[in-house]
Formats: sequence, C-alpha cells, structure tokens
Amino acid sequence: MLPRLYAIIDAAFFPDTPALLAFAGELRAAGVTLFQYRNKAGNARQMLSQARELRRQLQGARLIMNDRADLCLAAGFDGVHVGQEDLSVEGARRVLGAQLWVGVSTHVPEQVESAAATSADYVAVGPVFPTSSKANPDPAIGLQGVRVARNLTSKPMVAIGGITRENCRQVLEAGADAVAVISNLMGTPRKSAEEFLRRLG
Repeated sequence: MLPRLYAIIDAAFFPDTPALLAFAGELRAAGVTLFQYRNKAGNARQMLSQARELRRQLQGARLIMNDRADLCLAAGFDGVHVGQEDLSVEGARRVLGAQLWVGVSTHVPEQVESAAATSADYVAVGPVFPTSSKANPDPAIGLQGVRVARNLTSKPMVAIGGITRENCRQVLEAGADAVAVISNLMGTPRKSAEEFLRRLG
C-alpha cells in the first residue's frame, strides 16, 4: 500500500550533498516514509555516493531510485522509477527481481493502459498541474486526467506535477492513491511535510 505522500528529492535543488541530506532528514522527521532520489545531471559515482548516504540516513523509509536500476541495487534501495524514455518496466524487473518495486511515469491515457498491463507496482500520472520542476514538462492533465487514469488501471496510482498543500486533497478525491511532491516541500520541509500529511489524512 502506498503512503499518501511520496517525497521526491531532486539533487538539482541543492548546492551540495549536506544540504540534500539535511532536507531529507527534515522530511523523515515529519513522518515521510516514501522517497524518490532523482539526479538527472550527476555522474554515476556522485549519484551512488548520495544514494548511499540517503540509505544510511533514512532508516525505516522506502527509497526509490529514479531511472537507474543498477544504482538502485548498488545503493540498497527498494525500487526504481522509470519514465517513458528510460528502461522499460519489464527491463527494470529483470534487473531488480520480483521483490523490489518498479514504478512508471505516464502522461496520456494510452500510456496508463500500457502500464496497467505490465508488472509495475505503481503508475504515476501527470503532470496534474503546471510544474516548474521539469525543464520540458508534458502538458498538464488536470484533475479530469487523474479521473480518466483511475478508470484505466487498478494499480496504485501516484499523481505528480504542481501539487501543493492547497490542492492535494482534490487530487486524492479525483482518484490518486498518493501525491508526489518536489517544489512544495522546499523552504520549510518539515513543516510543509507535516501539513501535507495532515491534509492527506
């Protein structure tokens, strides 16, 4: 079962590893139990080093590696999240085996339908709202897009993209099981996460 809040730690938002780890620690202290580590610009050595630090710090939490099934295994993470241009769900499954999680991003109904037929443990849909955390985001699908996706898969569904403390409840009501958040946790991470968890119920 997915926890309601899925925190994404994007290395691009932090000047260095200590800042990234401090942010993650604040979220964990607030009660966050599911994290994704995303680093689109780092080299494999840097990514593995940060990932291992996160693994050490975030005891008791589930950690998902963005894109890299190999680094997921090397860092002792609990799963991998793949996009439409990354390793396929079944390719990731072959690397990770049956026990670790594989999640997949989708942006249009056809991709949700395809993901529903795979061994993915959860399907991410979005961006729900316009987002500032991606350089070239896909068009926003809105709450109606979440409702459409909900009707296309029985898998656990994570909504992502522009989700804030103010709109997160609507996203769950539209059919998402969890919300993935990057930007709206920045600034005051512990306070923000506590407020998300309170509003998500």
